[in-house]
Amino acid sequence: MSLLTKNDASIDVQNYIDRVYEKMKQKDPNQDEFHQAVYVIFKSIKPVLIKNPHYIKHNILERIVEPERLITFRVPWIDDQGNIQVNRGYRVQFNSAIGPYKGGLRFHPSVNTSIIKFLGFEQIFKNALTGQPIGGGKGGADFDPKGKSDNEIMRFCQSYMTELANHIGPDTDVPAGDIGVGAREIGYLFGQYKRMRKSFEAGVLTGKGLLYGGSLARKEATGYGAIYFVKEMLNNQGQTFAGKKVVISGSGNVSIYAMEKAIELGATVIACSDSNGYIYDDSGLNVQTVKQLKEVERRRISEYALIHPSATFVEGSSGIWSIPCDIALPCATQNELDKQAAQKLVDNGVKIVAEGANMPSTADAIAIFQDHKVQFGPAKAVNAGGVAVSALEMGQNSSRMSWSFEEVDQKLQQIMKDIYQNSINAAEAYRKKGNLISGASIAGFTKVADAMIEQGVI
Repeated sequence: MSLLTKNDASIDVQNYIDRVYEKMKQKDPNQDEFHQAVYVIFKSIKPVLIKNPHYIKHNILERIVEPERLITFRVPWIDDQGNIQVNRGYRVQFNSAIGPYKGGLRFHPSVNTSIIKFLGFEQIFKNALTGQPIGGGKGGADFDPKGKSDNEIMRFCQSYMTELANHIGPDTDVPAGDIGVGAREIGYLFGQYKRMRKSFEAGVLTGKGLLYGGSLARKEATGYGAIYFVKEMLNNQGQTFAGKKVVISGSGNVSIYAMEKAIELGATVIACSDSNGYIYDDSGLNVQTVKQLKEVERRRISEYALIHPSATFVEGSSGIWSIPCDIALPCATQNELDKQAAQKLVDNGVKIVAEGANMPSTADAIAIFQDHKVQFGPAKAVNAGGVAVSALEMGQNSSRMSWSFEEVDQKLQQIMKDIYQNSINAAEAYRKKGNLISGASIAGFTKVADAMIEQGVI
């Protein structure tokens, strides 16, 4: 029997957490996004370590914050003027305890080691929550597809895949899309991989086109999944989307299909944005126009107001959080919703905030939501629908089967229900009732940690 009191145990666990966290920061200085992601997980799982000290004995925290593999490489390519350009490519293979590495590729000028590691670290627990056999990984490059021709993007993707192909495979590491990487980029990447391998390995990438192994509902999955999760949050309060006013940042894949599903369920989506600013119409936005502008014509969201004069365009995307709403869905990028924005949402009566993007809320913003009893859905749970359907795409590729849209959508709905319920249950089991941040972190962490222990020190 332990001689430690509960208080002593808490102090001992906190000392362990602090020691691992400080050691990680010393080894990886100037990686603020990665430190932020680790801090949230460590804070959430403290009760787990107190109740289950064997996780400390096996030093799970120090092991889990160290990627199994971090790859950086040069990506040279030739632009349309014949000039040689050079970018930096990344792939982090963070944790394979429950399956092959799985996570998207992000092409954006902001991409660096810290961004890739934070995304890969979050992916570990997000993937575990889906119930699918997939580990955590992430990748990308500091390449900006905006303003590039199709031929330039193709040449970049081919150069990027020429190196990445050495590190991935259907049972090793399966990338997908993320910011800046859509169906076009996935097609170019897959074509180069196939050319190099001289074989058709459909399961090596997900988010593929339907003509060559893609899954129906994959494009919609992250946005739909976010709304299915919020639906569960509403159900828990005896409410529905009917009559709710929703603000959604971004206007990419996640945002568009979150808009579509929220409207289908009876909500009025009154604002969305891109990097230049936001559009607002209190009577509701037309999602078909947004689709046409962003998916087909690749134009700026400001042009929506030219088509629908009832809408207002405002420069500067951060102002979107000043609009009164019932539900706020940050779906653009990390740390887009800060302390000041959170306070505006609270002052205007927001009831639910759910993260459709990866870590879009700062720690200060989350604290404000929690202090004011605003229901908060964390990214690792809310936006897990995309990777869940990616795993379903892998299953279809392995069996050489293709499921209908309805079949995939039904599986997605059940997965999101399960994620919500498992998060609620985990939170309650560790006296954090209703805290979805703690619940999602605990449910994902315990699954991965237990698998790591069973597999030994590797």
